Amino acid sequence: MTGLTIRRAMRGDVPAIVAMLADDPLGAGREDPADTQTYHAAYDRVVADPGQHLVVAERDGTVVGTLQLTVIPGLSRRGATRTIIEAVRVADGERGSGLGTELVTWAVEESRRLGATLVQLTSDASRTDARRFYERLGFEASHVGFKLRLDG
Repeated sequence: MTGLTIRRAMRGDVPAIVAMLADDPLGAGREDPADTQTYHAAYDRVVADPGQHLVVAERDGTVVGTLQLTVIPGLSRRGATRTIIEAVRVADGERGSGLGTELVTWAVEESRRLGATLVQLTSDASRTDARRFYERLGFEASHVGFKLRLDG
């Protein structure tokens, strides 16, 4: 894609990232872009962890996409390293442009470069379009996911 750069997120990118997280039906109910202190503290924790790769896609100086790639070394699968792709978001004006494919392809290639043998992700069951998108990119719905909320 012309004019597109995928790079590590910087502290100044946090408002744009949070705006994208909040700009969908699920995110609208769980994100609060006005709570900048909480998001900046979270950003600091993320960038302090060498296993975290928070990136943005930037076009012509504007942040238009984001994702977080987490590297997890493990013992299972003969000591395999896996990565998890999380919080893939594309700005409203860029949806349908191929940017999501570009971001996920970057994450898969970065996972290979980091020595991972498995890339995994989850998507909320209500996101049927996202499921088709990930399947189109070669991901398989191979497991059932579970979550336990600890915040009340």
